[in-house]
Amino acid sequence: NKWNDKAIVRKLMMDRGMQKVPGQSYIEVNNRVHSFAVNDASHAQTKEIHAELKRLSLQMVEAGYVPDTRFALHDMEEEWKKVSVCYHSEKLAI
Repeated sequence: NKWNDKAIVRKLMMDRGMQKVPGQSYIEVNNRVHSFAVNDASHAQTKEIHAELKRLSLQMVEAGYVPDTRFALHDMEEEWKKVSVCYHSEKLAI
């Protein structure tokens, strides 16, 4: 299955001294570049950004939006996949 394939690839990467670089998203505001990654809390406005994302996510759900978790390629519960999709780096940047 795909999770076994992932484990094999990750083991090969470790054996060869390779590391997966986390994906990042960038946005420029007022000539300043901001970078974002999943689970990264280093931005000065992280709390405000997450609060706004939560507010927008609730509005979207109320309007009928259902997060598409088919591409959340993590071995986790469906509810955590929905949270992960909502806080992806692109959404943090926007």
